Amino acid sequence: MKNKFQDNLFKLWVIISGLTILIVTIGIFSYLLYKGFKVISTEFIFSSPKGVPLGTEGGIFPAIVGSLLSGLLSGLLGGILGLCTAVYLVFYCENLTIKIYILQALQCLAGIPSVVIGLFGYSLLIVGFGINKSLLSASITLTIMIIPFISIRIKKALEETSKDQYICSLSLGISKSYTIVRLVIPNAFKYIMTSLGIGIAFSMGATAPVMFTGAVISSGIPSKLTDPFMSLPYHLYILVNEGLSVDMAYGTAFVLIVIVLLINLICHLVGNYEDM
Repeated sequence: MKNKFQDNLFKLWVIISGLTILIVTIGIFSYLLYKGFKVISTEFIFSSPKGVPLGTEGGIFPAIVGSLLSGLLSGLLGGILGLCTAVYLVFYCENLTIKIYILQALQCLAGIPSVVIGLFGYSLLIVGFGINKSLLSASITLTIMIIPFISIRIKKALEETSKDQYICSLSLGISKSYTIVRLVIPNAFKYIMTSLGIGIAFSMGATAPVMFTGAVISSGIPSKLTDPFMSLPYHLYILVNEGLSVDMAYGTAFVLIVIVLLINLICHLVGNYEDM
């Protein structure tokens, strides 16, 4: 009787927790849509900021493009480095001490506030190497920020998938590198893409790293990696911090969340498509 009561209580707690997350997520979307609906239009999506002060009129198209470029570039760099790190930890690192140190380093890096990473990127890339505030410097800084999140998730995916196939492949005399490239990675591709989507979303939502290293208040669409760019989170910060337009800020926030969700959805669909 007591065990049944505990099971029912735990089940109720799990259901309430799941419904709470669902309600909060829907509530955030609904609230942002309600507050920003009056400014969301084709002009708002596809035009540049206008007005005096700048941003009180017009749109956010350069900020959308800038956020997409910085997010995708940092996701590409972070995905390559994160995948290589995870493969090394799972299949090549035989020294337990080294593996522990690498994992501890990744966990520590994941816990560093984004503003500190932004300051580090500014000090290293702009002050140290003399690189101008640009899409390249911001993307490198964002890559540093998202590497631990991608690496740890891919590592877990590689450990939980294809273990039997990996052992059987090696026992048949097939090389480790061929097995990893042709068997392990394709079997874990769905989880790799999901991890990549989370990393891109995380980088697109960061304000401090791009504020210090590449984002500016106003610019056109960057034509090369060394150009500065506009960013949705930084544009949102300026609108709210300077008190320019709360309505435009809500509209910007809603667009940013929609883009982040679409990227996650695309990564998920691509991963599932490879499984078909």
